[in-house]
Amino acid sequence: MSQTQTSPLAQPLTLPCGATLKNRIAKSAMSDSLGDGAGNPTDDQIRIYERWAKGGLALSIIGEVQATPHFAEKPGNLILNDHSDQDLPKRLAKAGAIDGAQLWLQLGHAGAMADAGISTPKGPSALDLPGLTCGALTLDEVHALPAEFARTASLAKELGFGGVQVHAAHGFLLSQFLSPLFNKREDAYGGSLQNRMRLLLEVIEAVRMAVGPKYPVGIKLNATDQLEGGFAEDQSLEVIAAVDRTAIDLIDISGGTYFPGAASSSDRAGSGPYFLEFAGRARQKTKIPLMVTGGFKTLAQAESAIIDGKADLIGLARALVVDPELPSFWLTGQRSEPKFPRFKNPPDGGVTAWYTMQITQNAKGDSALSSDDLEGAIEAYKDRDDARRRIWKSRLS
Repeated sequence: MSQTQTSPLAQPLTLPCGATLKNRIAKSAMSDSLGDGAGNPTDDQIRIYERWAKGGLALSIIGEVQATPHFAEKPGNLILNDHSDQDLPKRLAKAGAIDGAQLWLQLGHAGAMADAGISTPKGPSALDLPGLTCGALTLDEVHALPAEFARTASLAKELGFGGVQVHAAHGFLLSQFLSPLFNKREDAYGGSLQNRMRLLLEVIEAVRMAVGPKYPVGIKLNATDQLEGGFAEDQSLEVIAAVDRTAIDLIDISGGTYFPGAASSSDRAGSGPYFLEFAGRARQKTKIPLMVTGGFKTLAQAESAIIDGKADLIGLARALVVDPELPSFWLTGQRSEPKFPRFKNPPDGGVTAWYTMQITQNAKGDSALSSDDLEGAIEAYKDRDDARRRIWKSRLS
């Protein structure tokens, strides 16, 4: 399966809304941390999404685009609302759509995980835990959320982005509502799983109403948040069955959470895709196309996932950081796997910092970092976030 004409990765994928992805390779959403600190795209961000588009993929998704400055995950996140500069997002949308690629915005709200340096975190319920303190959203604040997501989606469409993805994974707000660990509410949004998924379904409905029937709308959902007593696979399958009754075009299956101290899926040991077996179970619950993200390291793994019918789209993240042109090489059979760095006893968050700074190297066209650069990457990552927090607080607070 090494040639373009025979590789299952080269097949186009038509979504339920009618839009077509040119092949089966996507860049999943990451926190690229390339915003300017005031919610705007930068030239670096525009360049890296253009580079990924030219690298042969069908779809890129920009992580955590906020409706407001109040609950951002990082000070490098983008903000898209009626007060945003429109020229820079338009440039970004155009750059990411070169060579027939699509660029989608991931609609985000960090909730309890919001960066405490630039916000006052609030989640479904008040929490006071080691490393995580937050207040609870009022019922009025919860009721306002679908319209916020919908307005950002509408602007994404107006500015030329190819689609949007509702972020309900990785421990951010909509994921928090789904999890019994985060959600202790006693109103219509807490308690039973039916209640806990209510906000997510309301957001999906509002976004679809805002963008119309022919615009791609996806969702990112955890298979499990990998926390004891949290959101588990059987619950996720119930949510997928409910989402199947909505007008969603793509379900991106991932997992894990950025809950302080929790191990992320991308840092765990293992040589294969993390959530592929779960995707096989999800296939029995929905006819919506499935994107599976996490752990794909070889061409054979990616092709097998498509051939076996467990995935319709392969989501790559770190593979496209170490090898931005990887899709073009996979589609022509010229490369079987990217070369990943190996780190000895990295500190918590250190690997994420290294990959984030490598994205910046790629955007600037600079030489690649080595694994020996870990300490310097961590320091640069921290210094940049600190600088952007100062900008955020001066201009957006």
